[in-house]
Amino acid sequence: MQTQSGRTCETCGAALDGDQRYCLSCGSRVGPRSTELLELKRRAASPPHAPAAAPPPSAAPGPPGGVRLPSPRISALLVLVFLGFGTLLGSAAGSRSGRLAADVSPRLRIVLPAAGGSGAARTSSSPAAETPASEPEKTPEAAGGTAAAKSPAKSGGAKQGSGETKGSEAEKGSEAEEKAAGGEQKSSPATPASTLPAFKHVFLIVLSDEPYAAVFGPESKAGYVARTLEQKGELLLRYEAVAHEQLANEIALVSGQGPTAQTAANCPTYAPLAPGGLAANEQALGSGCIYPAAVQTLGGQLVAAHLTWKAYVEGIDEPGASAGACAHPAPGAADPTAGSDVPYSTFRDPFVYFESVLSSGACAAEVVGLSALSHDLGSSSSTPSLSYIVPDRCHDAGPAPCGPGAATGPADADGFLEAVVPKILQSKAYKAGGLLAITTDEAPSSGEFADSSSCCGQPAAYPNLAPVTGHGHGGGAVGALLLSPLVRPGTTSPEPYDHFSLLRTIEDTFKLKHLGYAGLSAVKPLAPALFTASAKG
Repeated sequence: MQTQSGRTCETCGAALDGDQRYCLSCGSRVGPRSTELLELKRRAASPPHAPAAAPPPSAAPGPPGGVRLPSPRISALLVLVFLGFGTLLGSAAGSRSGRLAADVSPRLRIVLPAAGGSGAARTSSSPAAETPASEPEKTPEAAGGTAAAKSPAKSGGAKQGSGETKGSEAEKGSEAEEKAAGGEQKSSPATPASTLPAFKHVFLIVLSDEPYAAVFGPESKAGYVARTLEQKGELLLRYEAVAHEQLANEIALVSGQGPTAQTAANCPTYAPLAPGGLAANEQALGSGCIYPAAVQTLGGQLVAAHLTWKAYVEGIDEPGASAGACAHPAPGAADPTAGSDVPYSTFRDPFVYFESVLSSGACAAEVVGLSALSHDLGSSSSTPSLSYIVPDRCHDAGPAPCGPGAATGPADADGFLEAVVPKILQSKAYKAGGLLAITTDEAPSSGEFADSSSCCGQPAAYPNLAPVTGHGHGGGAVGALLLSPLVRPGTTSPEPYDHFSLLRTIEDTFKLKHLGYAGLSAVKPLAPALFTASAKG
């Protein structure tokens, strides 16, 4: 077709526009070179600081800068050519780079923290995708309806409230793929325990009349406790007794009762408490040692809940023992074992100071000698829910000798504990999530290591004792060691607890009512966080 100029290409005969310099059909140049192009080439070849030559007189005036733009048709054609070339080049290069990325780049994996978690930072196999630990992580919006999002959660990946979305379900699918490929799955952060374990069997060993540092810790002379057992359990560094003397604390530990003047002297005369009425917090009022039938013990609570208990008391109901099961003086009589240097003393067994136990008809079956423990540990069914274990005065770590020339102190408790504790730890009842607590009834009330400190919301004064002035009204720091398959070995706790705390803990684990001062709002049970290990066997 002829153009308005009537020009044609000399090479191929194609029609040309008036100002066309190249044939679009064959590419031949059909006109003189552009004067603007010649000027640009000349400037490029000139020295950098050489003055620019004036344009030839024949040069037609053009746009600023001396460069004439191509016509609109040529500009449009050039744009189409460059776009086409770029598309071809990008397609070739992108195909290869995509294959390389698929082959060598690691799979990106993001792990979201559990709902309410603190500090579970996002993890990724790519450093560029990592999020600083200080940056709070947001839950992604619900993803589209992909197959992975519709898959039900697998066992072990329970939903965490409303925080779980389809996006997190897709993440589980990615983790399943990674596991199938040999990758390692990350477990969610452990949720802090909020309730105490339901222990089926609790063992309580009560030593006597020694401060914390004498029995526990690096200065202890009880090597089996301090160097062996402490590595197996959790040590309560600030566990305290609640009164003086031994009997007053033992009664508090099994009933929540505060001391009377007589129990605070280890009951030299075995007399009923009179008048015996009950005041606030179920406290029996009066003087004496034998609490009325209305005052319950932890043992009585267990029986009412169709559970079992026994007190294993070294020195009674055994070959060569001077006393039988449920041994105690006659009511109103002086206690021949009080203050003497004999191995067995009545005041080491708190249960025989309660009329509810003495009149139950089962005292002789429930307050027995230590030798019965080995038989009862033979099976879980024959092991009581509560085993209260009492060494005699030759083995209770106390400073008073059990006979002329007999050794005293914490080292004497080691032989007793080495004989008893392994039997407990090897029993089926203990292995099935049992709990063993070892503590001391009181710290000394006089002498170099006297300690009357208190803690944990115990009453400022007891109703049956005159207010104490000038020093503390508690029983001092004694410490306690917890052993259980649910306790992390070799750990310590600085939280304050006392005998009322331990009583409340045992009641809580068996779902029993809180007795006496164990029910005070300020008295707290042992923290569930102490029991976070996994039971084995």
